[in-house]
Amino acid sequence: MREPRVVLLTGTSGQVGFELQRSLQGLGTVVALDRHRLDLRDPQQIRDVVRAMQPVLIVNPAAYTAVDAAESDVADATRLNVDAPRVFAEEAKRVGAALVHYSTDYVFDGTKPEAYVESDPTDPRNVYGKTKLAGEQAIAATGCNHLILRTSWVYGTRGKNFLLTMLRLGAERDELSVVADQIGAPTWANTIASLTSQVLAQSVAGNDDETRDWWRRHSGTYHLSAGGETSWHGFAEAIFELAGEARRPLVKPIPASSYPTPAARPANSRMSNDKLAASFGVRAPDWREALRLCLAGR
Repeated sequence: MREPRVVLLTGTSGQVGFELQRSLQGLGTVVALDRHRLDLRDPQQIRDVVRAMQPVLIVNPAAYTAVDAAESDVADATRLNVDAPRVFAEEAKRVGAALVHYSTDYVFDGTKPEAYVESDPTDPRNVYGKTKLAGEQAIAATGCNHLILRTSWVYGTRGKNFLLTMLRLGAERDELSVVADQIGAPTWANTIASLTSQVLAQSVAGNDDETRDWWRRHSGTYHLSAGGETSWHGFAEAIFELAGEARRPLVKPIPASSYPTPAARPANSRMSNDKLAASFGVRAPDWREALRLCLAGR
């Protein structure tokens, strides 16, 4: 085993990256880099950083996540969601590291009536989903040891997300209209980080040979989202119910057709976590329980 074990973490200014800085402690020396210290639009800088640090593990939650903006900013979305993951994967293969990368429910078209499993055909409906899928494929094509973790409807107490938007608008307005015919599982950034660290702890539990065997057996794509399901409308109602704010707006359900956006969204974003549970013995809590814990910690 290399000494010291270096874990390279990107995207630390984002929701998941911020939480990972804490949850990954104990797996090695975590070197956390935000966009000011590592420009993911610069492939050569990525290569130089990985070769200099010689990490045993690269964890990459960084991404272009502005779904609507991506429709008119294809080049930048491609640089961050396709090119950067590919270079990380190539360099991971070169230095003998493993790569953990995060993807999205938006790789599916949302027409399946049940929860999606990892082997279901992908067919993204927007540029964001297309670039995230291309990033997945680029990683797998390198043959590096990797985990691709698809998640959904990510929120937390920092950054830009649905939870913070609802709390802000709820303090300003008496009535909100929220889409009720798109179904998924709101997933707390802390849940993603915690389960990631629990999975990765299993990879380093043995000697070097056992670690290599672990990655050989487990490399692949997994779904990691909260348990249960709801609509955006149901999520909003739960936010105001559990937040305990003195002022609570009326939340009206509307169809997605009444709230047109540049990027099409899948109607069904539900994903089965059974493969994750079977492979690693971990399962995310129900979305409502996680939301309660998140709001309690504000």
